[in-house]
Amino acid sequence: MQVQFNILRQGLQPRPYMESFTLDIDPGSTILDCLNQIKWQQDGSLAFRKNCRNTICGSCSMRINGRSALACKENVRSELARLEAIQASQGGDRSPSDALPTITVAPLGNLPVLKDLIVDMAPFWDSLEAVDPYVSTSSRQVPEREFLQSPEERDRLNQNGNCILCGACYSECNALEVNPDFVGPHALAKAARLVLDSRDGDTEARLDAYNEGNQGVWGCTRCQLCNSVCPMEVAPMDQIGRVKQQILDRKDASDSRSVRHRKVLVQLVKQGGWIDERKFGIQVVGNSFRDLPGLLSLGPLGLRMLASGKLPLTFEASEGQAQVRSLIEAVEQLEAESPVS
Repeated sequence: MQVQFNILRQGLQPRPYMESFTLDIDPGSTILDCLNQIKWQQDGSLAFRKNCRNTICGSCSMRINGRSALACKENVRSELARLEAIQASQGGDRSPSDALPTITVAPLGNLPVLKDLIVDMAPFWDSLEAVDPYVSTSSRQVPEREFLQSPEERDRLNQNGNCILCGACYSECNALEVNPDFVGPHALAKAARLVLDSRDGDTEARLDAYNEGNQGVWGCTRCQLCNSVCPMEVAPMDQIGRVKQQILDRKDASDSRSVRHRKVLVQLVKQGGWIDERKFGIQVVGNSFRDLPGLLSLGPLGLRMLASGKLPLTFEASEGQAQVRSLIEAVEQLEAESPVS
């Protein structure tokens, strides 16, 4: 079958540009096979990374039709079927019967482009290094024996250990687009592995670091994109959630605004079925009148809300308040009884 490949290219030119190539290929060919054919038969200057061709090394990660994926894993047939399904779900018109099916390929997002589909991975590796992704030696002070783990302890690390550092989650991360200090889902997924590792002796120090401002776990916007594109089903957002829970289990509401935000939100919903906005700002931003600068920062917003009639002077609990409370308490009880996994 014939397929048109639109490739976003960038080199010495001041701006990226789209270049089209027409291929006569087997529908079962991978996207990487197609790129190889373009490079070997049509344009030898096309630049992209590759290595294992078997979904192991992560080198060939790129954006394929708008989402980050491994070029060696996705094939033409499945990719065109995915596009048709998206088009049908959106109620769009089908392409004319004589139009060539089209696949668009672009470099990863959130990383500087060096040439064509090759990006500079330095920010990716730097943010990974920032979480200190190595088992500490502080707990290995008994040289006479091996540091053994039970099968159950090792099983906790299996999902995180599947990460091949391909950069797909980093490419799709919304938080990184607006907050360059955020370390990224790949780094926090590795961080979760160390928090759960029975051999590591720096858990408390790690959690303090991951609790810092918006560069750690609280910078995640929970958009689910990292989970949706991960080729190894590591589910980075779920791993970030596990680290958050470890922090919440160890920290008091007064320790940081991020922890207060979560704890106060749950507590207010338990009390009234929804959030009492008057208490929320005072308890979270003002730390229950202990943070004077935080309280003062609420002044301008409070005045604007009063002027527009958006600041409630009274609070009425929601319908079904008791049911909401019972659901939250049931979840909390289940979490308390379940081992960390």
